[in-house]
Amino acid sequence: MEKITVETVVNAPVEKVWTYWNVPEHIKNWAFASSDWHAPYADNDLKKDGKFKTTMAAKDGSFSFDFEGTYTNVDVHKKIEYVLGDGRTVQIGFETEGDTTRVVETFDPETQNPIEMQRGGWQSILDNFKKYTEEN
Repeated sequence: MEKITVETVVNAPVEKVWTYWNVPEHIKNWAFASSDWHAPYADNDLKKDGKFKTTMAAKDGSFSFDFEGTYTNVDVHKKIEYVLGDGRTVQIGFETEGDTTRVVETFDPETQNPIEMQRGGWQSILDNFKKYTEEN
């Protein structure tokens, strides 16, 4: 199955983008697709073979799930690669462009939801990350 790619350009240097992407206290402020969701829990051991887990939940308590996996490659300020619990892989690139940073995420789609829905959800989370990082 074809991989899905989403990307954004964050108006911040790569050092800040990297920190906001990886520190749990920041992750809890952006790792959800819409304002009626939140991320009440995040844990991140950012190293090869390290594990991460973020709980994404509807604010009304109707639904929640854990987004979790294991890192297979971490190249500081450049690249993160991991495998999710279901075996799908994700690659995230951080490209410095002057005072901005391009973040490119490429991932294996799951089989339960349409490709466009998955792309839209991941893009919404990435857009939320951009907004949070630029405003804080």
